Amino acid sequence: MPQQLALSRAAKLIGVSRAALQKRIKDGGLHSFDGTISTEELLRIYPDLKLEDSGLFEQTRKIKEEAFRRRIMDRTLPAKEVLAERLFEQGMELNDLKLHLQRYHTLVVGLQARIQALAGTAAPAAQSALEQLDQWLERELRHVLGEEQKPDSLAVMDAMLKVMSAHVTLQPSGRDFFVEGNDSLLEAALKAGLALNYGCSSGNCGLCKARVISGQVMQTKHYDYVLSDPEKQQGYTLMCCHTAVSDVVLEALEARSASDIPKQQLTARVKAVTQLSNDMMLLHLQTPRSHRLRFLAGQSVTLGHTAAGSAEFPIASCPCNDRDLQFHVERGLGGAFGQRVWNGMKAGESVTVYGPWGDYLLDEDAQGGLIFIAFDRGFAPIKSLLEHTMARESNEEMGLIWGASSPDGHYMNNLCRAWSDALETFRYLPVSMANRDSADAAVAGVVERLLAEFPRVRQADLYLAGPEAFIAPAVAQLVAAGFQKSRLTAMAV
Repeated sequence: MPQQLALSRAAKLIGVSRAALQKRIKDGGLHSFDGTISTEELLRIYPDLKLEDSGLFEQTRKIKEEAFRRRIMDRTLPAKEVLAERLFEQGMELNDLKLHLQRYHTLVVGLQARIQALAGTAAPAAQSALEQLDQWLERELRHVLGEEQKPDSLAVMDAMLKVMSAHVTLQPSGRDFFVEGNDSLLEAALKAGLALNYGCSSGNCGLCKARVISGQVMQTKHYDYVLSDPEKQQGYTLMCCHTAVSDVVLEALEARSASDIPKQQLTARVKAVTQLSNDMMLLHLQTPRSHRLRFLAGQSVTLGHTAAGSAEFPIASCPCNDRDLQFHVERGLGGAFGQRVWNGMKAGESVTVYGPWGDYLLDEDAQGGLIFIAFDRGFAPIKSLLEHTMARESNEEMGLIWGASSPDGHYMNNLCRAWSDALETFRYLPVSMANRDSADAAVAGVVERLLAEFPRVRQADLYLAGPEAFIAPAVAQLVAAGFQKSRLTAMAV
């Protein structure tokens, strides 16, 4: 019998992105009901699907092949206690199903007895109808009990998926994510691009409290924060110290604007300093496990060094990885701090991080597609927006056009091309702005390519970032070309 699957679970079972399924539904090629898809409908669209072809079973195969490597096991499989609880939950569900089947069988047999009793006292016409009904019921019952159906492969995979990972739905937003491996509820939510409220990530501050509406969670880390008795009675839990045992519905608020994110100050360590091009350096900082930076994609922070002062930089990484912060430091910018990055900053040095700042944020409720326009170093905040969009598996069509005024200005060209190759909904277009007479002329070349290469661009929301010399003429030229200013979000860096 076909099962109805949530969209996220269906995507995970067959090894495609949720965005790909949403696109098929939008195009009319895949039928859904109330946000779910039947296993029968999935097999109609993907008739050649086999268990071993799915992302889930590919993951399982790798676990078996590399079982001796505990590091891989720890990252891929949940802890044995969580696995035991999930298997217990599966057993309870199976037992409930057996009880229901027994009750339905008893009901059908009882119905047959009632029909036969009524047939013995009914008028001839009614007696004939009751006998026909009894014969039909007997045939159907024999058919069901004697039928040998091929197992629903997706239903089998779904049962396996419930052991390997748990599906979590957030209220009131309705967004969802999966908890895999040894991730806590909070870690899994951040990896999925959700901006939940949290602080220390170690069970001390209580900011990540959420109410469990349904499902079962399990404590995986020690915590010192004390929940009040009313909070316990209402089902509150700390997301940073618990994982999901079964499918769970949580009540938790998400940050929607810069005002929802508090200002923070922490000390990070330099993990690496890597030169990306003649004029661009990548500064990679890592925060302590117990004090991570909470921010929204597109925001900036102030970085400080005891021997080199401070400077503000846009964050070039995704909020889904709040411990590893990346910054693109252009030669000659950032004052003494920038000079320190280029002239001797070493791994292990301490850097103060203060912020976040800014409201250059993604409108996650917008419809019609997303186009990102980067000029030179403006790629840094746009990279954060892009990675966040990918983490939350947006179903919107996305495009990146990157104008560079120097020959090696597309300093992360390979990364962008890799995104374009891997994602059906993403397109990358590098544009050279070298040898142009003015900033206006350089921008005009980018806008011309934008209009020529992205025919549906006027239905999209545009996000621009780069030096002020390019941003001002870019906005003016786009408005002159017929774009609504309300759908342009720009940031000068």
